[in-house]
Amino acid sequence: MTEIKDLEILFKMGKITRREFLARVSVLGLTAALSPTLFATSAHASAPKKGGRFRMALRGGSTADALDPANMSDDYMINFKNQLRNCLVEIDHKFNPVPELAESWEATPDAVKWVFKLRKGVEFHNGKTLDAEDVIYSINYHRGKDSKSAAKGQLAPVTEIKADGKYTVIFTLKSGNADFPFIMSDHYLTISPAGTKGADWEKGIGTGGYILESFEPGVRGFTKRNPNYWKEGRAHFDEIETIHIADLSARTNALRTGKIDYMAPADTRTVHLLKKIPGIEVIVVPSGLHFYLPMMIDVPPYDNNDVRLGLKYAIDREQMVNKSLGGYGRVANDHPISQMHRYYAHELPQREYDPDKAKFHMKKAGMEGHTFKLHSAEEIGWLDCALLYKEHAAKANINIEVIREPLDAYWSNVWLKKPFVSSQLGGRVSEDWMFTLSFAAESTWNDTHWKHERFNKLLKEARAELNEPKRREMYVEMQRIVRDEGGSIVYMFRDWVEAASSKVKYGKISGNFIADGCRNSERWWFES
Repeated sequence: MTEIKDLEILFKMGKITRREFLARVSVLGLTAALSPTLFATSAHASAPKKGGRFRMALRGGSTADALDPANMSDDYMINFKNQLRNCLVEIDHKFNPVPELAESWEATPDAVKWVFKLRKGVEFHNGKTLDAEDVIYSINYHRGKDSKSAAKGQLAPVTEIKADGKYTVIFTLKSGNADFPFIMSDHYLTISPAGTKGADWEKGIGTGGYILESFEPGVRGFTKRNPNYWKEGRAHFDEIETIHIADLSARTNALRTGKIDYMAPADTRTVHLLKKIPGIEVIVVPSGLHFYLPMMIDVPPYDNNDVRLGLKYAIDREQMVNKSLGGYGRVANDHPISQMHRYYAHELPQREYDPDKAKFHMKKAGMEGHTFKLHSAEEIGWLDCALLYKEHAAKANINIEVIREPLDAYWSNVWLKKPFVSSQLGGRVSEDWMFTLSFAAESTWNDTHWKHERFNKLLKEARAELNEPKRREMYVEMQRIVRDEGGSIVYMFRDWVEAASSKVKYGKISGNFIADGCRNSERWWFES
């Protein structure tokens, strides 16, 4: 059934037409397996209405949260920041880069120099008019010598940023990058007034659809609609209250009792009960968020590829999706490129659960009887998956000891510290961005310590390649290399499963992040 799930994703994203979808399903002989609601006309296509206070509960908030754009990485803060500020580029529901503060861009033939034309007449919340100096300052803030921003690595190829008048910004790169506009959509790279620093960040001054009223880190944020917002047909709510509720049950109860209008994520184990409640709608969106188990390939025994292959064959991906996600997801193939990406390698055979092959590789590595210590935590199903994996591996005579780690210190004390851990990562919208973030030799998020000469050569060449067929060949080879030699057991992609009051309306939803790309605050509205 993997083929029909892939086609459904492409259809929902608008990448294939209804006619193309039905033709391909017919060829596969899978017409009977179609969901009866797939072609249902959405009631959410009604014209947007203005008004109301939108109350949403999200996970991820912390008392250490700040409005400094270099310090925002979880769902809660990405969403809240997007209420206040804009990027040069936005990602639409088809995963295409579209103009935001930039009204257009163009590149030189070698994709080394990129010229962005800015929109004129855009105002910050403090009344200042947006110009090129604001953009240069905001991007350079992440490039500074002492910057600890996660976007610093993404901007490393930038050698120069300069203005050409008040409304043109020119980026010069070390080498060509055909996907550079995607980078300018990064949620870290929002634009603030030039000179913003220190306590000024906490004022939340931006060009966004909402103006900061109050912010209590780890608890709640409150914003009001920007009366001078430059985007037509956006920012429909009068007010937005963004609440941090870490506990799944508490989020669910808040929605059931009408204390909030929207929650994310929902619990896939109990979402069927939410579906039965009048006035509540469950929202399911395919995403590139992947669950994976990174192994540091420079730490024994994970430096042996037969060990890595043995562990990859020892996981039942289908059962993971069905048991831990309730079917709300898709199996992955030991690389992070999803079916929604342009260059997804559909021709690569899907790695299946095979205890005999797992035994073969462990015997070849001389690691029969070894106990592998997998560090995990209670985070949207990680621990359940780790314990399931232990059961799967046991059938291949592979011993896995699951070590429970405290979640509150997981990202600082376990991830990037322990050699075999549970993890997850939101899918980036281009292959280059995804691979550069997780597998480039110099990336700070390279949690497997992956340094593969051929892979890194291809990564650099594909980034600058403008011939589409040739570029696709390169990305397919990179997916194969990571699948067969990499240190990550990428076992499934998770759908975004959310829930809202039925009075909440919306159009096409983007799956690049939770909550409509973390932009539901400006894209959604209440039914009148």
